[in-house]
Amino acid sequence: MFDNQAPITKNIILLNSVIFALMYLPLPAAHQLLVSFPAYFPLSPYFRWWQVITHMFMHGSLMHILFNMLTLLSFGPTIERLFGGKRFTLLYFLSGLGAFLLFNLWNYYLYTQAAGTAEGDAILNTPMVGASGAIFGVMTAFATLFPDTKLYFMFIPVPISAKYILPVIIVVSIYLGFSDQMSGIAHFAHVGGAIVGWIMARSWKKKLPQHNFYR
Repeated sequence: MFDNQAPITKNIILLNSVIFALMYLPLPAAHQLLVSFPAYFPLSPYFRWWQVITHMFMHGSLMHILFNMLTLLSFGPTIERLFGGKRFTLLYFLSGLGAFLLFNLWNYYLYTQAAGTAEGDAILNTPMVGASGAIFGVMTAFATLFPDTKLYFMFIPVPISAKYILPVIIVVSIYLGFSDQMSGIAHFAHVGGAIVGWIMARSWKKKLPQHNFYR
């Protein structure tokens, strides 16, 4: 499943899995994880500075973590082997930070319209969890560097080139971010992670040997 050239991907998946398992243990430490690791809106009284990182290791359900980790396993090793562990780590966490930033910029706009209402309280009291933003950055980096790679998705009977499927996912995420604000899904976090992943991949691509798969 893993090879020695992708230790960062392996360790991220293992750490996410361990933290998810700890969440369900009847221990005080498990409760502390649930209270302090998710990322609250920065104007919330529950916000702490470390949450901009720790929320990337929290997941809301078994399906949430399974989907995220399988996606990371699909794209992470290729990008890590290409750029090396240090750059891959930078890509992953900066994409997660970009996700946090864009999502909360949108939340700030919503909060200025709804302060003092039930919707405003929900923004203050509902935390953000998941590695989706960071993983969107990795996926977008892959699509930027390997645009003609054929990808297979559940329920789609034919392979689709990465250069087509990722833009569709981003456009859908933007649409849902505007129209589906109360779904509990941080659509703009996905977009923020994708933007960072695209910028970093485009920048680093210039320093890579020109192989025939960079199109």
